Amino acid sequence: MMTRSISMLRYHFRAPDSPVKGSMKAAASHSPAMAPGASDWVNVVRSLDAHGNAVLPGLLTAEQCKLLAALYPQEEGYRTRIIMARHGFGRGEYKYFSYPLPPLLERLRHTLHPRLAPIANRWNVQLGSDVHYPDDLAAFLQRCHQAGQTRPTPLILQYGAGDYNCLHQDLYGDHVFPLQVAILLSEPGRDFTGGEFVMTERSNTRQRAEVVALRQGDAVVFAVHRRPATPPPAGRRGPRKVTMRHGVSRIGSGQRHTVGLIFHDAR
Repeated sequence: MMTRSISMLRYHFRAPDSPVKGSMKAAASHSPAMAPGASDWVNVVRSLDAHGNAVLPGLLTAEQCKLLAALYPQEEGYRTRIIMARHGFGRGEYKYFSYPLPPLLERLRHTLHPRLAPIANRWNVQLGSDVHYPDDLAAFLQRCHQAGQTRPTPLILQYGAGDYNCLHQDLYGDHVFPLQVAILLSEPGRDFTGGEFVMTERSNTRQRAEVVALRQGDAVVFAVHRRPATPPPAGRRGPRKVTMRHGVSRIGSGQRHTVGLIFHDAR
């Protein structure tokens, strides 16, 4: 099932001037060109509540996507490389960035978090949790670090023909921000075939799978592990949650790159 289109979220980040090819700094943007409008976020919130995901069309430019994807072969700037088949995660590989993050990703992480924190807090209230997330990402990361979650979680993934990502949840520790973002850096049909972003949800009454259609530069915001059921069950006491997982279907041909922005750090 394809997600329905939401109104365009004009949130392009300006590409850097005179980039240094292949460097971490080349993937930086000096400043956001335009802030998202309130009406756009109304649609984002509605889609997250109804489906557990929402598309942010054209979050990055094609040039920014190209610069970020070009970082993957580098050895510096990462804390670890994961070969997915060795861990039963699927096929393909990914790398976790080390701190400091590439400036564009640092800016995106800190800019998106205060937009998402009110949604996360409302979900927690609906789920009966007293955990509250501050608007300031730095304050939340300090909470993670005090609990021993000090390793950065933003990552870049690379898939080739036959690769896929098993359905999973990105938890990493006791402190979990319940929303995360994936940005497609490659263009479907031109750079790769297959490789759809897939989400599943399971509740007491149903199971459902959904394919989220993305183009190069589009981002998807989605639930990490659970969200409140919408609408709430009639005549039922207490909150009802929907358990979420996400993955990537098998790549048919070509190469697919994605950046993942997770807002909690790892043990």
